[in-house]
Amino acid sequence: MDARSIIAAVRDGRGLADDAAQWFAQGLASGGVSDAQAGAFAMAVYLKGIGAGGRVALTRAMRDSGRVLQWSLPGPVLDKHSTGGIGDSISLLLAPALAACGAYVPMISGRGLGHTGGTLDKLESIPGYRTDPGVERFAQVVREVGCAIVGASADVAPADRRLYGIRDISGTVESIDLITASILSKKLAAGLEVLVLDVKAGSGAFMKSLADARALAHALVDAANGAGCSTIALITDMNQPLGQSAGNALEVLEVMETLTGSAVNEPLWELTEALGGEALALAGLAGTPQEGASMIDEALESGRAAAMFGRMIAALGGPADFVERYPDRLPAAPVIRPVPATRDCFVTAVNGAVLGDAVVHLGGGRLVGSDRINPSVGLSRLARIGDELDRGEPVGFVHAASEAAAERAVAQVAAAYTLGFEAPREPLLVAERVA
Repeated sequence: MDARSIIAAVRDGRGLADDAAQWFAQGLASGGVSDAQAGAFAMAVYLKGIGAGGRVALTRAMRDSGRVLQWSLPGPVLDKHSTGGIGDSISLLLAPALAACGAYVPMISGRGLGHTGGTLDKLESIPGYRTDPGVERFAQVVREVGCAIVGASADVAPADRRLYGIRDISGTVESIDLITASILSKKLAAGLEVLVLDVKAGSGAFMKSLADARALAHALVDAANGAGCSTIALITDMNQPLGQSAGNALEVLEVMETLTGSAVNEPLWELTEALGGEALALAGLAGTPQEGASMIDEALESGRAAAMFGRMIAALGGPADFVERYPDRLPAAPVIRPVPATRDCFVTAVNGAVLGDAVVHLGGGRLVGSDRINPSVGLSRLARIGDELDRGEPVGFVHAASEAAAERAVAQVAAAYTLGFEAPREPLLVAERVA
């Protein structure tokens, strides 16, 4: 078997067999497959597709290209993945809530991509928190605490690490086949029994239309189930930020306010309930998703999820008193400016991608891979679709490192909002369930 014959088979529409996928993934991981061959393979998959069977084969092969964690725990091993959005800090709420309900959550997360935020970047706004503790410490924290959120180590799905970089420079990022295998190979390498997927659709998502999000959700669910991990997906709205904050420390602050009950964000709470309920039911810890949602609600409302989050933060190097003193522990930007509404109005639409780009240009994301993130900058108290505002009332606040940066961001945020005279129909938070 060789790279040329595998590429030719995909190019000619003959798909990707299990043995070919295994050979190619091992070649990606070892360097036996060249960059040119990896790029040709990605383009062949992008143009011709590999079908449902090929997606399962490539997912398994990239999972098996490195270390696959094995668990022996008294409860089921669960996780969640989001396809990316603005103001989406669900992972920070859901992981400790699931752990408080008896699950174990080894969550391997990523950094910001384009205009969308990254869970690891948010956690790194917490002083001392280590997103790269090594596999052994990661496993120890999962066993002892119940949850841990970290980045993928170099020996987890190395074939995906290599192919992902090739896709980014070869114009093949949008391939559903490659997206599916990339997402799932890292998740399944964590040794999951159950996975719940949050597939975003709307202006702030990579999949702008419901039809595209539905296609991705079906591909992900079918491939994960085919690879042996019980999986469901919810297609959720990303036509506006999920939370009222966008930016790393600001989103952690909003999470902590919700966990501690000092200022609960209803969309964050509602989606955490929905995703958690599905996961608990699929794992057998709840009889139905509704019963599971009630369990998540109790874990949040009682403070058990907050306590679990605090234990995880301390175990991975963060402050031991973070839950009690989070406002003092998180960095704050020196310049805060309102973005005023220009007239009495209703918020009728929000361009989430524009808001995400505003955060990136403030320094809260990366324009190039080597950029260093400023965790304090971002947006807060963002108005939502359907909100009624008086002239001069802010649609949100900009948190910036300088007056000049704040001025530019104020203009960007204002441009992201469409203001009208009639109340719009508010979008459904959960559009569909795919199983």
